[in-house]
Amino acid sequence: MEYSETIRSLLASLSFAMIVSSFGAVTARNLRYAAYIYAIQALIMTSVISLFATQAPTLFIWSAVAFVTKFLIVTWLLLSFIKGMPEYEVKAIIPFAPSVAIVTVLAILLYELTHKYVHFLAPTPLATEEPFRTNVAVSLTVFSLGLYGILTRRDAFKTAIALCLLENGAHLSLVSLAPGLKETVIIGIVTDVVLAVYMLLFIIRGLREVVGTTDTYHLTELHW
Repeated sequence: MEYSETIRSLLASLSFAMIVSSFGAVTARNLRYAAYIYAIQALIMTSVISLFATQAPTLFIWSAVAFVTKFLIVTWLLLSFIKGMPEYEVKAIIPFAPSVAIVTVLAILLYELTHKYVHFLAPTPLATEEPFRTNVAVSLTVFSLGLYGILTRRDAFKTAIALCLLENGAHLSLVSLAPGLKETVIIGIVTDVVLAVYMLLFIIRGLREVVGTTDTYHLTELHW
């Protein structure tokens, strides 16, 4: 599967933009800014899938679905939810400055290690070649940053955004490892996280109505 030099350059640029947007979404304390940064990443993700689709046309279906679900629906859900909420997230477990430092080091280390030793992770020889090699490294980095956000953010809304990042990382690895398989499109569509985000935001709304905050430390106060 051969991609032109232009497509490879675009994929490399967009893949690194995925890391930068993940960094911004995790570290941004302003909830609206975090939602906007996620929306930007959703568009980047859609563009990445579309570029891979130039050699695997069935991926255009996934790209169209991702645009509707990841960008339009999830972004709308996030922005609708934060209306009337405080401007900034609940104080995180790790303060802002150390968190920025940790995320920066984590992103660099994960990318470098995965890109260098991708042959241990890749199930096919194709995944060890460019542009797949870079995207596999980026996908694990984005996934890990999403996981970091879930583990270190006390604000339930930021946890929802981190879940979206985690899913984008998983989907980026899927499209990088097996772009030519029809099953890739099916798996990508049926594992979309839009329903999970809706249910999570529904629970968060209940938390806020009961205890007046989106601090996950108060989840034990929810009851039927």
